[in-house]
Amino acid sequence: MKWFFKTFRSSIGKKMTMGLTGFFLISFLIVHAGINALIFYNDGGATFNKAAHFMGTNPLVRTIEIGLVAGILLHIIQSLLLWRSNSAARPVRYAMVKSLPKVAWYSKSMTLLGTLILMFLILHTSNFWIPNRTNQFLYGEELPLYIMMLQKFSNPLEVVIYLLGIASLFYHLLHGFSSAFQSLGLNHKKYNYMIRNSGWLFSIIICLTFAMMPLSILFKWIR
Repeated sequence: MKWFFKTFRSSIGKKMTMGLTGFFLISFLIVHAGINALIFYNDGGATFNKAAHFMGTNPLVRTIEIGLVAGILLHIIQSLLLWRSNSAARPVRYAMVKSLPKVAWYSKSMTLLGTLILMFLILHTSNFWIPNRTNQFLYGEELPLYIMMLQKFSNPLEVVIYLLGIASLFYHLLHGFSSAFQSLGLNHKKYNYMIRNSGWLFSIIICLTFAMMPLSILFKWIR
């Protein structure tokens, strides 16, 4: 197992881990956004509750859920290790900054954006996922998630906090989507343009879907 840990701790291993966990988390975002979008049926939460019940009780999904938590933690740990190693490799800033290629600010702020997303994730899960799973474990019953959503997002402050978290996710994805391909060596100058545009499209659709949920509840487009 020494070779595994040696590879895992190497620069290439860290980048590969970031890429793999990145793709895993992207797939989670697709599923999560899809389930959240079910509230737009505007049927009193009936369709959303059915999907939430399936996700909360299906054994396979619950097993994947454990892998999701592990993937998030691994993604965070590896990003911090990469940030530390990159900082150690460049202890002194370049003297001629103007000669460096232009890089988008969010590409240089992935650690900051990731930290903001982590803070948002802790707050968000403490509002919904953790209470629901705790109630299931203690009493064998699910909480009324749809009603909880209506209550939470009727508060403008909760909506603002949620939107700030989604904004951080948007900029994180703009760089992270294409970076996942690069980390796994799947990028190529022939396809980079398509990957970059796909990343933009994915980031917009996913984050717009997430953002419309609290806004629709706040402005009572959904009841």
